[in-house]
Amino acid sequence: MLILYLNSLYLYSKNLAMNKHIFFATLSILLISQSGCIEKQALLPGERYVEVSGGKIWYHIIGEGPALPLLMLHGGPGGTSNSMYMLAELSEDRPIIIFDQLGTGKSGLLTDTSLMEIDYFVDQLHEFTAALGLRKYYIFGHSWGCMLGLDYYLEYPKGIKGLVLNSPLVSTERWIHDTDTLIATLPDSIQQIIEVHEMNGTFDSREYQYANYVFYRNFIVRKSRIPNTYDIAPSKGNDVIYEYMWGPSEFTATGTLKNYDRIDRLDEIKIPTLFVTGEYDEARPATVKYYSTLTPHSEFEIIEDAGHGTMHDNQEQNVRVIADFFLSIEED
Repeated sequence: MLILYLNSLYLYSKNLAMNKHIFFATLSILLISQSGCIEKQALLPGERYVEVSGGKIWYHIIGEGPALPLLMLHGGPGGTSNSMYMLAELSEDRPIIIFDQLGTGKSGLLTDTSLMEIDYFVDQLHEFTAALGLRKYYIFGHSWGCMLGLDYYLEYPKGIKGLVLNSPLVSTERWIHDTDTLIATLPDSIQQIIEVHEMNGTFDSREYQYANYVFYRNFIVRKSRIPNTYDIAPSKGNDVIYEYMWGPSEFTATGTLKNYDRIDRLDEIKIPTLFVTGEYDEARPATVKYYSTLTPHSEFEIIEDAGHGTMHDNQEQNVRVIADFFLSIEED
């Protein structure tokens, strides 16, 4: 449709001997207007795919209110966006953009380990936001999604008006220190299982997997996961990405993220930022509060009676503190 219109405009300009400068000025106005239409259409509710380097990204937009859109970055690495639906109430006054990161869930299967670097995911996210025409928006990250969101903001800050870092990993070294602290609160038998199998590298053993389960039930999702109320096909995460980039368990880092640390760069965040963590989160409240003290224009909230999966353990409070944060920004 645009091409046909441009052809007509060009022929019309020739017939009227229109000055070429006027023609191109008119063309520029048209393209700017058209790009605005594309942006609006791209944020219509529904499920779609967008092409990026390396494959296709599946995304789902919910809501179409007038407030700034919210881009949701799920955990992992190699996880899926399923838990992001637990925060779907945030779409009451704005579009929220839920998607599976490239190589996992509905966005294909990534097996090329040379691409399993955070810089690659940052670049893919930049292509994704450009394809959707996002100009002004918020970012929500959970767990690994906070690492991705933080690095993305540090590289491409333009247009990002606020950050929510929910159960964030900002430093792998501090994360491991915190999980060691939490493991020390578990029964001696569980501690011994973890110690022996990590020493021997027998991460696939039934005992080690059981110890993982005990850790999970105490510090990740303490209650039953809330079923996804949206009618979408189930999707699985990519364990290859998780193990290559992170490691065999939440409390053992052996992958490409084992030296990740952005503590010294938190003061570079120049936009309103909300740090959120669960009362029993593996992202321990004392550590996350410390990150907040290093970040200008930041707030800190604890989700009561919740582990790492705050949106499952206390969905109501999790939604409320995020919604209140956006409201405080938009009222200023």
